[in-house]
This record gives sequence, C-alpha cells and structure tokens, in this order.
Amino acid sequence: MYEKTAEYFGQKYKDLPEGHLLVNLGPSHPATHGILQNVIQIDGERVVEAESVIGYVHRCFEKLGERYDYNQFLVCTDRMNYVSTPLNNIGWILTVEKMMQIDVPERVTYVRMIISELSRLMDHIICNGVMGVDLGAFSGFLHLFHHRENIYQILEKLTGARLTTTFCRVGGMERDIYPDFQKEIKIVTKGIKPALDEFEELLIRNKIFNERTAGIGGISAEDAIAYGFSGPNLRAAGVPWDVRKDTPYMLYDKVDFDVPVGEDGSALHRTLVRMEEMRQCIRIIEQLIDGIPEGPYHADLPHTFIPPKDKVYNNMEELIYHFKIIMHGIKVPPGEYYHATEAANGELGFYVVSEGEKTPWRVHVRRPCFWYYQAFPQMVKGGLLADTIATMSSLNVIAGELDC
Repeated sequence: MYEKTAEYFGQKYKDLPEGHLLVNLGPSHPATHGILQNVIQIDGERVVEAESVIGYVHRCFEKLGERYDYNQFLVCTDRMNYVSTPLNNIGWILTVEKMMQIDVPERVTYVRMIISELSRLMDHIICNGVMGVDLGAFSGFLHLFHHRENIYQILEKLTGARLTTTFCRVGGMERDIYPDFQKEIKIVTKGIKPALDEFEELLIRNKIFNERTAGIGGISAEDAIAYGFSGPNLRAAGVPWDVRKDTPYMLYDKVDFDVPVGEDGSALHRTLVRMEEMRQCIRIIEQLIDGIPEGPYHADLPHTFIPPKDKVYNNMEELIYHFKIIMHGIKVPPGEYYHATEAANGELGFYVVSEGEKTPWRVHVRRPCFWYYQAFPQMVKGGLLADTIATMSSLNVIAGELDC
C-alpha cells in the first residue's frame, strides 16, 4: 500500500499546477483519529482537490464471519466501532435472532435498549469532545469524559469488560444485570444532564467554535441521500431518518423520543444534532429503567443458549446441550437475511447468507462510516485546509468501522 501511495504521489507531483502543493493528511496523524489518509491538493490555504484512501486497518471481519460461529463473531463486531461496541453486538445478535425467529424475554429487550442508549451517549461524548480538541478547546472534552468513565464502570460490572464487551448472546444475554444496575444508571444519567448544559455553554456557544464550524463542510439533503448518509450526519442535513423511528425494532415504537434535525449539514449542525441526541438517549433510558420486568435473562432455547456451569457440572442433559452447542454450533435456517439498527453513526446493517451450517456462508456489514466518508472530498473542496480537520472530526469517522 505504501509503495502504491508513493507512486501515486510521484505522478500527482508531476501534474501539479504551478504554486499548488500536495499535502498528505494521514494515515498516521493526530487530526485523523485513526489510520485514515487524505491526499489533499492546496493552492495557498484553499483545498483544490482531495482524495481519501482507506484500508489501513482492514482486518477481514466479513471473511472471518464466514469462519466463526454466530456467537464467536461478536469478537469482530466489538472491534468495528470500538467507541460504542454494545451497539454493534446488539445489531448482530438481533440479525441472528431474526434469522431464527427467536423472541427473547422482555427483560432482555429492556436491558439491551438501555445499554444501546448508554453506548450512543458514550459515542457522542467522544465525537463532540474530540471535535473541540481538534479546534483547540481541550477543557470541554475533559468536562464530559468522566461521565463517560461512569458509563464504562457500569459496562464493566455488567459484562466484565470496558471496551470490547462481547455483550449479548443469541437468545439473550451472557448474564443477568447486577443488583445495583438500575440505581447506578439513574445516578449516571442524573449527572450527565447538567453536564451537557455546561458543555454547551463552554463549547457550543463559544464564538470561536461557532466561527470554525458554522457553514463548514456542509452537504445538501439530496447529496447526503445520494451518498448513502445515515445517522446524525444525515439528520444534520435536514433528513429526519432514524431507523429506530422509521423501521422500529426492540421496543423503540413503545418509547417517546424526538429525532433532532439540522438544516445545512455543516460541522456545527452535526455537532448540535449529536448534542440533542444525547438528551434523547437519557429520555429513553428514563422511560425504561424503572420498568425492567422480572424474568429470565435468556429465552428457553437449550439448543442455542449455553446452560449455566453449575447445571452443566451436575446434570447430564445440560452437559449434552453444552457439548452440542460448542461442537456443532447454532444451526440457522438456510436463506438470505438483512437487519439494520440505528448505531451511533447511523444505519448499521448485517446481510447474512446461511446454508444451515454452524457458520454463515456469507457476511456483509453495512457500516455507516464507509458510506459517508466517500463524500469527504466533495465536502472539503473549495474550503480552507484548517476546515478539513473540523469536517472530518464532525463526521466521526471510526477507522475500525470504516475498513471493517
């Protein structure tokens, strides 16, 4: 790849107009937040042309999905958007459960939704906080970061991990919630509410931040749709599309929340949309947290859900089920399936082809970053070099999700 890049640069330099300069933004650069490369031609400070190069973190997850069984693939979904891993895991598990027509207990659905919205909160905290850092405002990032840490504490108690949680299993969850789960979530959400208002005063209403982001890196609703935008970046362009509202899954049609919409698709509007979405996340959580029903944390499906260890050690039937699931895997009916969820960056979809074996025959991931990052050259063309940083940061391109 590096040889091809060098060859590309050599050819580009030969064809440059007089006075123009070719700048390599990435692949390893503090402003790219990951292994992203952009070859940018500038005339003074003005961007004349840009080209994005991806693939530096490509880890063959889709191909691995054809070798792992349906629960094992969670270690790959963990590492796609690693800022909000439970959203990826839940999206994959919902796809498999749709393939197998599994109905999980309501307790499972409630907890999955609460964890999803906490994960969305974490993702938006990072995006908007780092957005400020990129433009020279570090204090806002620190102001919200400890609230993100509080969410991590909850995830660690629930799953045993902080970043790569491998949350959920086909048919339910790996384990039930711990005793203080609801109490601690209420404390966390109560603390985030005023922190969001303070963050908005500190950064969003700051004159310098507004001048650096207003009207920068904008995209029209028509172009956003044509490029395949989804999530906050699409809604910032004025399109009120949200998978949770338009094609509801889990219990999103039973909770009350608003879909914030921007106008010009600029860096500022993308930031504002994410700010309001964080408040809506808290609103959803507050409607669910006191209503978590009693019951099992997995469906009564011994052919798909590994039985508890104490039963495996003391009961022959449970031992047999454990052996069959580990050795023969979960068998999914043959067919083609697609299921989409609203991840932090937009529509996260899994397309799976099954031949009835313990592993999929084909797996394809519709990762939101891949679609909107292709518009980056158009969005920065004609702007200032400094504006490319604001534009990239506001898009929230996660390299692990982009390359998959």
